[in-house]
Amino acid sequence: MNKTAVANQTDQLLEEIAAYAVDGEITSKEAIETARYVLIDTLGCGMLALNFPECTKHLGPIVPGTVVPNGARVPGTSFVLDPVQAAFDIGCMIRWLDYNDTWLAQEWGHPSDNLGGILAVSDYISRTRLANGEEPLTMNDVLHAIVKAHEIQGVLALENCLNRNGLDHVLFVKVATSAVVCAMLGGTKEEVQHVLSQAFVDNSLLGRIATPQTQDRGNHGQQGMQQAAE
Repeated sequence: MNKTAVANQTDQLLEEIAAYAVDGEITSKEAIETARYVLIDTLGCGMLALNFPECTKHLGPIVPGTVVPNGARVPGTSFVLDPVQAAFDIGCMIRWLDYNDTWLAQEWGHPSDNLGGILAVSDYISRTRLANGEEPLTMNDVLHAIVKAHEIQGVLALENCLNRNGLDHVLFVKVATSAVVCAMLGGTKEEVQHVLSQAFVDNSLLGRIATPQTQDRGNHGQQGMQQAAE
């Protein structure tokens, strides 16, 4: 095999994640029920965060008064934003108090951080479809996306310790959100592979300790959403 052919090969990990994101079937009733609890808990964390001005000052459109047709709504607020900005806002709310779920393996993390991107793009897709006279997504679709994101981030964390190499765990959030959101937007397996490549190449924050000065860790779902949209 010549060097060009080798260089053009897709990494097996990207192929496996893309195949799962696009074609994976969720047949476990327990997984779907758990995703429902995750959704309720995550929204609760976000709603509580709205009581804190240090959180809410980060929310809203970049340019005040911006109107986005069929934009994504930010729960608990009146904001209707483009899905990338909405993903940031929802992710900020979810992560602000450091109360949302935790997964502990070789790498730790908070898989419900992925809901920033998932909820934003779900609302955007549904509102766009309704405007075109089409059927919106169902909550079952959303729960399936949540399961896939949790599985992707969780399995990556089983045997890969980012913090040991000086990287923050939010890299896996960006990877999982990128894959799942791209698939939700109609991406093919090849397109999801391209998005995943960008998510990994873009790298991540260096390892961080949770303090009031490190709240930017919550925006990696938004970054994954942005890469999927691009």
